[in-house]
Amino acid sequence: MKKKTYQNILYQVVCLLVGLIIIAPILYAFSISFMEQREILTKKLHLLPNRFQWDNYKEALRLTHLVRYMLNSFILAGGSSLVRVIVASLAAFSFAFFEFKGKNFLFMLCMSTMMIPGDVVLITNYKTVASLGLTDTYFGMMTMFLVSVMNIFMFRQYYLSFSKELYEASKADGCGNLRFFTSILLPLSKPVIATVFISSFVSTWNTYLWPMLVTNKDTMRTVQVGITMLNSKDGGTIYGPIMAASVMVMVPTLIIFIVFQKQIVGGMMTGSVKG
Repeated sequence: MKKKTYQNILYQVVCLLVGLIIIAPILYAFSISFMEQREILTKKLHLLPNRFQWDNYKEALRLTHLVRYMLNSFILAGGSSLVRVIVASLAAFSFAFFEFKGKNFLFMLCMSTMMIPGDVVLITNYKTVASLGLTDTYFGMMTMFLVSVMNIFMFRQYYLSFSKELYEASKADGCGNLRFFTSILLPLSKPVIATVFISSFVSTWNTYLWPMLVTNKDTMRTVQVGITMLNSKDGGTIYGPIMAASVMVMVPTLIIFIVFQKQIVGGMMTGSVKG
């Protein structure tokens, strides 16, 4: 019994140390956001500011349209995540409950697309968006994030945990596919919906390359692109405002993780009940 207790304590200590190592750069960035430039560039190790001041945050807001960039990122991440949930849930519904010829082959074909790196089709996707005149538009930025095979897989695995008798009984009572999907299946799928939406929102919020490629107007930039515009004109790097902007950008996703962490864990656990 004591041996098991010691093992649990050791396990908790190791997890705590790993967590501190992972979060250390974030805490240091938070500390730098309150430092003056001379404190940041000193040769000595300087973990905490001599005096907490908000000049870096004011400078970050003055040098860039950070509020506008955050609004663009909210529209991009929120809109694409909502569409991704709808598309993934509908596709998974057909794969989990319908029986049709070639279903397994089609599902494996969809899953095989995960092996294609996104960078391979980046130029092709850009040419398509540009030819349609969708550059500098929210929809043009969203096109790359509207469908995710991994999300379809998560929804399908979750739906497979439901008894097929429930679906058959609803059909016997005159319940159509659409009504079963909207009235029965979706209300019971809140954990996986929350997981897919939040994970999609965070990943899209943090994306950099695609929004940079399809936007030319400053007012259409996203936060990740906007932060890179904080470098000074003479080629130097103003670390304080950059770290301050990074902290402000990180706050929304941090709040989402804290508020919905139970739903995220619950969705991942229930989605792996049945393969």
